[in-house]
Amino acid sequence: MTSPSAHRSIESRDAVARFARAGVATAVTDGLFSSVLSVAAYGSTVARLWQGVAATVVGAAALNGGARMVSLGLLMHCAVAFTWSGLFVFGAMRSARIRRMVTARFGVIGVASVYGPAIWMVMSLVVIPALTRRPTPITFRWWVQFFGHIPFVGLPIVASAKRPMKER
Repeated sequence: MTSPSAHRSIESRDAVARFARAGVATAVTDGLFSSVLSVAAYGSTVARLWQGVAATVVGAAALNGGARMVSLGLLMHCAVAFTWSGLFVFGAMRSARIRRMVTARFGVIGVASVYGPAIWMVMSLVVIPALTRRPTPITFRWWVQFFGHIPFVGLPIVASAKRPMKER
């Protein structure tokens, strides 16, 4: 029989492992999706993409800021990926309802199809406009991101958080 403190220690390590797995998976998957989309569909560059991310806090000068602004944009992207991953992982570990939804048949894709677009809506309609002080236009690109957040954001978060999720 394990002691309560040993059980908490195991749960803490499990939570950290889920968080790390979800954050890395999301940062890499979404980063690759965004990079390929920028180059292949929009005719831009990867550097310009990450400078654009940095521009949300630095302003337009970030677009001419070279490698420092690319690095800042990547760091911001990773921070956002880990933040949303943490919200889901720690929420799921505390909510039997979320665990039931995720572990149901097709639960991962079902939850990801809600969580991914919800993340995009909060980021594009609340966070980014608050930082840039201008509204986000709802264009074709906005809808590409909306639906792209299902497989490239929601899915890595939910799938990484699920393994192995028990029904406590």
